[in-house]
Amino acid sequence: MFDFVRKYTKVIAIPLFLLIILAFVMVGVDGYKGMSRGATVATIGSAKVTQEEWDYAHKNEVDRLRASVPNVDPKLLDSPQARYATLERLVRERVMAAAVKDAHFTTSDARLARELQQNPTIAGLRKPDGTMDIERYRQLAASQGLTPEGLEARVRSDLTLMQVESGISSTAFSANAVADLALNAFFERREVQIARFAPADFASKVNPSDADIEAFYQANAPLFQSTESANIEYVVLDVDAIKKTVTVNEADLKSYYEQNASRLSSKEERRASHILINAPKTMPEAERQKAKEKAQALLEQARKAPATFADLAKKNSQDAGSAPRGGDLDFFARGAMVKPFEEAVFAMKKGDVSDLVESDFGFHIIKLTDVKAPKQPSFEELRTGLESELRVQQAQRKFAEVAESFTNGVYEQSDSLKPIADRLKLEVKTAANVQRTAAKGATGVLANPKLLAAVFSPDSVEKKRNTEAIETGSSQLTAARVVSYSPARTLPLAEVRAQVRERLVASRSQELAKKEGADKLAAWQATPTSASFPATVTVSREPGQPVQGTLLDAALRADPAKLPALVGVDLGAQGYAVVKVNKVLPRNPVNDAVAKQERNQYAQWMANAESQAYYLTLKDRFKVQIKVPTPARMGSAPAVAE
Repeated sequence: MFDFVRKYTKVIAIPLFLLIILAFVMVGVDGYKGMSRGATVATIGSAKVTQEEWDYAHKNEVDRLRASVPNVDPKLLDSPQARYATLERLVRERVMAAAVKDAHFTTSDARLARELQQNPTIAGLRKPDGTMDIERYRQLAASQGLTPEGLEARVRSDLTLMQVESGISSTAFSANAVADLALNAFFERREVQIARFAPADFASKVNPSDADIEAFYQANAPLFQSTESANIEYVVLDVDAIKKTVTVNEADLKSYYEQNASRLSSKEERRASHILINAPKTMPEAERQKAKEKAQALLEQARKAPATFADLAKKNSQDAGSAPRGGDLDFFARGAMVKPFEEAVFAMKKGDVSDLVESDFGFHIIKLTDVKAPKQPSFEELRTGLESELRVQQAQRKFAEVAESFTNGVYEQSDSLKPIADRLKLEVKTAANVQRTAAKGATGVLANPKLLAAVFSPDSVEKKRNTEAIETGSSQLTAARVVSYSPARTLPLAEVRAQVRERLVASRSQELAKKEGADKLAAWQATPTSASFPATVTVSREPGQPVQGTLLDAALRADPAKLPALVGVDLGAQGYAVVKVNKVLPRNPVNDAVAKQERNQYAQWMANAESQAYYLTLKDRFKVQIKVPTPARMGSAPAVAE
């Protein structure tokens, strides 16, 4: 059968090729694309956003956030709320792109060039002569997964998209009177009294029975689960590990010494004395000229009688630090003095007196008094350090080759890490009770979220296979393997009885506190004279206030026309509070600088609000539909009763 196929391959291929062409004609390329792109999660008119596009956009967003915030909780990044936010951003981009197309906006080459020239990152790639370092420019683009042309196309696209909203946001304005009216209302103060009913005050009244504890445990079993964990083995490949396998031979070591002898030698030092006549750049030109003439006269004296240089410096130098020592500056190396002074000193011969040297401080007359030649250490003196340097360099060059072997090895022999560890002379390390999320303050490879995600992947947990080689740092790869796995489970009541009782007492104490607070609110509303409140406090939205959160919101929402007013506030686990709002006070006055800053911020808020309103108009115009249900908010504010 196979001989027949091999013999008539070309004959068989022709009808198969025709069938493929016919299929594409009937279904179309777009049909095949559509079959693989997944369900539609949003539409912008007739255009679609697919599940695949959403997943890809969210992956890019997660990668970007992890790069900027390495310790961020992976669960937060992959929550329904985070994923939905990515979808909303993706839809917004598509809406703006549709608006660009509809309005025929474009960005000229001149505008693009101006933007690239003004970009500080790109400006930093210029050579000293002002030309662009093309190789570094390519590297910048490659770091973002783009070619230089692709980077420029993305910048052009961003500039074009900005035109959609710039006509709204750039023309938004707010009159000072309007801004002040809104800001004064926002920051107005209120004089309040707060009666708190804390659960801790009612804990002594709660004495649950064994039956109560059992019932609470059964009703709230998820609260008493152990966290899933794993005991693992792992192997780390990095430059330090490779260094242990590198042997530096004598010939390479001596060659390296010869190549780096000048670098390893001590620096040449020179000793000089100087006479300074002060003439800073800010000095009037006429006075600078007088200073220069004085310095020139001293120079002529110093050259006529070099032996009197120290006396001239003591009597005439305006450098208060060196003048008492005859202008002596002791030994110094390159980099210790201002550039004009240094260049002059290191161009002189011992005993020379310089011409006038002008610096930012004034005019210098310099005498070179001594030269200390650099000392070149012997091979034996530097041997240990040279060997360490060379070993590191060889290990770094070897890393790429060994990394490929490591990556292939952990995949090809996926049931054990020992073979690759033995082959590359690496240590198989162990760790117990490793969890999906790194402990707070954890460091090292076991705090790396990518490695932990790989450890708890189904393939790793269920089949006990090696993870792939994960990049856990610069020039560092790690692979791990689950030895044993403990899934999350509900702990027996006997183990958690104390915790169950504590939670039950807290829950009932909270209920009692809320009931007491609600009862007091009703009684005080019926008979205001019976109310008992602590001393008044002043609250506002200004920073550093003693009252924040729902209590502050409740106080500020009270109707100013109906003061004094009583407001009940459910504080959740913190119990209950009754707030008595006595009166409204104007905001504290602010200085002109703060007022200006606040007005600018208010104008920005207005611009953002108008941009958002315009975007909502565009959504209606382009008939946007998000077909994914909006997820519940992460947490909700406690209810407020009045």
